[in-house]
Amino acid sequence: MILPTVRDPRLVTIRRGGTLTDEQHHLLARWAASCAEHVLPLFEDAAPADSRPRAAIEGIRAWACGELPMMRTRALGGHAMGAARPLQGAPRYAAYAAGQAAAVAHVPEHDLGAAAYAINAARASVSPPAAQQAGRRECRWQRDQLPAEIRELVLQDQARRNELCWSAFDC
Repeated sequence: MILPTVRDPRLVTIRRGGTLTDEQHHLLARWAASCAEHVLPLFEDAAPADSRPRAAIEGIRAWACGELPMMRTRALGGHAMGAARPLQGAPRYAAYAAGQAAAVAHVPEHDLGAAAYAINAARASVSPPAAQQAGRRECRWQRDQLPAEIRELVLQDQARRNELCWSAFDC
């Protein structure tokens, strides 16, 4: 479970009583898509005929541009999660990252789910002695992709929810 019991109003949209603007929400969505896409080859190498995780990433990007409704985007995320279920290890985590990215359209806080699953995919893609270092590299790569407008918000949220996200953000 990556969502906290107490929601941070900075990650709740203005329409729902928080302070997150549409522009910030779209930036979170694009960042989550980048995190998921970075590890997507780990899934596609294992299941090359299954396009559901890629469709979820494309869907969240389309949503962020106003080209796809939230409900359709969220459904694409659910399909990506379905692609993950029969798999194990890095391919499974990579598909979950794509599903979480698409879910950002519905709940902005899923951005950290996409990032954390991508870090877990990177960790699982190497032998155990190298896993921690691979996770740190992925975490630093993700942070390098953060737009300046949401950087502090995401870094503070990572610190707040790190434990819920399997300590993925210890980098």
